[in-house]
Amino acid sequence: MIRTEALVYAEQYAAQEEALHSKGDGRSSIHYPALFLFLGDKVSPAIEPVLMRCERKWDNAAGVLALHAGAHGGKEQSGGNEAGGAAVQGRYAGMEDGGAGRDGTEQRPSGSTGWDSKEQQSAGGSRERVMTMSLPDPAGRDPRTVRQEVYREFHEDGRYLAGMNRTLRRMGNSIADYGRLYSSFDVIHLTIITRVDDPLNVLLPEVALLARAVLSQSFKSVQTDLYTLINEREQGDNFGYSSSAGLAFLRELDGMQLPDYTFKAPLLVTEDGLSIPVAHGPSALFDLVYLLSDKNERGMTPVNGMEDNYEIIAHISLLKNRVRPSSDQASGHGGYNNMTFKSGIRGSTGRQGYASAGFSAVRRPSRPVAMAVLYHAFHILAAKLQTGGALSLRERQALLGLTPEALRERAAGLLPDEAGIAEMTGLMSHGRPSYSELKPLSLREAEALLFGDGGEAYFRSNFADVSAARAAALDPAREWAAVLAAQEQAAPPVTFYQLAEWTAEQGEAGGSVLNALRQHMGGLRSALASAEEELEQLYAQSVERQPFQRVPLLDKRTVRNFIHYLFESIYSRKYEILRLKLELGIALRYDAALEQLHAESRAKVQTMQALEEELRSLALSSIGRSGEAVDQNIMEYYRTVTAEVMLDIETRRGQGIFFSDRFMGSISELLRQGGPAVVRRLIEVCRRELLTAAPFTLPFEEELLRRANVAAAYENREIVSREELFKQLYLGLEDGAAINVRLFEYTQEHRHEEKYFFGDSGSEFLRYALNADSTTRIYRLGVVHEQRRSGVEKLNLMGGFHLEDLLYYRNGKVYYETYVQNGYKLHGVDEEQLPELR
Repeated sequence: MIRTEALVYAEQYAAQEEALHSKGDGRSSIHYPALFLFLGDKVSPAIEPVLMRCERKWDNAAGVLALHAGAHGGKEQSGGNEAGGAAVQGRYAGMEDGGAGRDGTEQRPSGSTGWDSKEQQSAGGSRERVMTMSLPDPAGRDPRTVRQEVYREFHEDGRYLAGMNRTLRRMGNSIADYGRLYSSFDVIHLTIITRVDDPLNVLLPEVALLARAVLSQSFKSVQTDLYTLINEREQGDNFGYSSSAGLAFLRELDGMQLPDYTFKAPLLVTEDGLSIPVAHGPSALFDLVYLLSDKNERGMTPVNGMEDNYEIIAHISLLKNRVRPSSDQASGHGGYNNMTFKSGIRGSTGRQGYASAGFSAVRRPSRPVAMAVLYHAFHILAAKLQTGGALSLRERQALLGLTPEALRERAAGLLPDEAGIAEMTGLMSHGRPSYSELKPLSLREAEALLFGDGGEAYFRSNFADVSAARAAALDPAREWAAVLAAQEQAAPPVTFYQLAEWTAEQGEAGGSVLNALRQHMGGLRSALASAEEELEQLYAQSVERQPFQRVPLLDKRTVRNFIHYLFESIYSRKYEILRLKLELGIALRYDAALEQLHAESRAKVQTMQALEEELRSLALSSIGRSGEAVDQNIMEYYRTVTAEVMLDIETRRGQGIFFSDRFMGSISELLRQGGPAVVRRLIEVCRRELLTAAPFTLPFEEELLRRANVAAAYENREIVSREELFKQLYLGLEDGAAINVRLFEYTQEHRHEEKYFFGDSGSEFLRYALNADSTTRIYRLGVVHEQRRSGVEKLNLMGGFHLEDLLYYRNGKVYYETYVQNGYKLHGVDEEQLPELR
């Protein structure tokens, strides 16, 4: 439970910091309008992440719109039209109550406009920006012919094209509504995203060219890029068919990218149902084609999986369409040039290559920071509890009411008044023995002759039983509770740490209260034995030898005087013996209570030790899991920061503030509820009082530099210097930005690379990064300057490979050929129209 709560706390803090620091980041603007077209149902999970990343990075992302061409449920609606079922779900859901009908019209509630009004904007301030276009539904079809059937149904049923035409024209009008957000309206960047194994991508040429044709009526130029996502991990039990379908699409794509590719079809449809042909070529269909897998070039799955590819799409879209401020040219930062990149990936043969990319980011390690602060705060509070009041043994005894004087007074207070012994003289005697009869007897014999066991019974009833009943009501733990609670809030406090030490059999500095009590109990036992022995000796003496007044000739008066003497001498001693027994009994109760207090206090100490060790382990593991250079020096740096912040709070608000009700309250009481209660309360304090302090709100670069400089304050060889930290950070960014596609390097005839940093170009780290390998660099390096508080990002672009260089292509080719030989129809067009398999 502690682990779960601590990790949730760290995750929540990280999310809060990400949102807070991202608000402080300077965002870039895109130059021309941008439209994302998601093709197929399998690409649906990418829609929201891609748009959200654009919103985070682009200042004018409010005008970025999206289309989703998919089956959308294929449900029957009144009038016979198939309507798209649920549209895109989530924050960017377009028409949640219906989607688009088979004819492309949006099915939505009465009064809906398709775009949310300002009052309906989401919490992030974004409009719902996804329109849907319906394509034939591949669900439930025979996998042997699904791609072919989808292709044929689309071309045979004109309502699909008619609906797509209407939706695209409405989309064009919506883009025009945002014209004021852009520097120029001459060009639009059309980005098409699909999954390699989605059967609907069999319609890619038709969808792409129709979108381009409609948009060309509003823009002078439409620049079209394609991103093909490869989910190698999701193939599962369908790996054979999935690989075959993916290979079929790649074969079609290879044909689309040939320099002599042509296409002509009646794709434009008027409101009167008239068709107009759209022609393309001879030229490649897409400006650039990016292949992005969930496995990188090393064959490993990146930590963030497909999420990194969504980052890549947003970052490349920005890189190609960014408004470059004049400061970029003045500072000499290398910018992206699309023509240069296309030329670079063409190679010596002139054959156009494909591209891929890798992405990595380093941000303030908020999760490890939160865990480190939690641990250090706990450690500091535990230390404060351990260094409580240094009391002498006498002071410790007095605090708990265990001084010899206090115990004697407590026992005396339980006894009835000793004056009551004088009342015993009124006891009725047995007969009337004369003094001469009593004279030769011992005191015990004389008492027996006079009263039998009446004196003992009276004493027992009026003294022993009364005091025993009073003693039975004693509850040391209850008596101590209020005293110890007050002491826990005192300055310096007395806590369970001190109590565990004081109540141990052999206490450390100052001595053990328990040991002192047991020594006192030994003294009581000795005194009690002596008193009982003296009483027995007195009882054995003869009446004749006792010093009481004898009255000659007045026998009754002499007997009366003897009786007074008997009770005064014998029962006064019995009264003292009873007091000693009471004091010993009280001491025994306190002894048991001290043992119980020790057990409870020791258990609390052990719980605190276990909690501290667990929090330390969680803090270290949160750093160790990432293995990033950005995590260096966290424990050392935040040990000092946490201590300084807590000291500042105490200086402003008083010593002991952390144990007040507003902060931790009684740690002892929390421990009674269990260790998780302590951690839960400390998490609240960290969130509210510590993590909101100024040292925790520093921009990434400044916080990183301070941690790098922590070596000056610690003689620790494991501390990383600033230069070493920058080096590890630089290498970590490069390592994390490995290209997200796996190739046969020995068959790749050409490899062109460009690398871009996104961050504050004036920062010390980026200055280091730009000069790190300047003498050996064989790639193009650039910087996208942004005023960033949250971190640094790196985008690696690589191109020049061909489909046959892909490991995915090589592996899928075997399955593809096998499935085709077994009668699977994996294409919409005849095989004669496809390029040869390579």
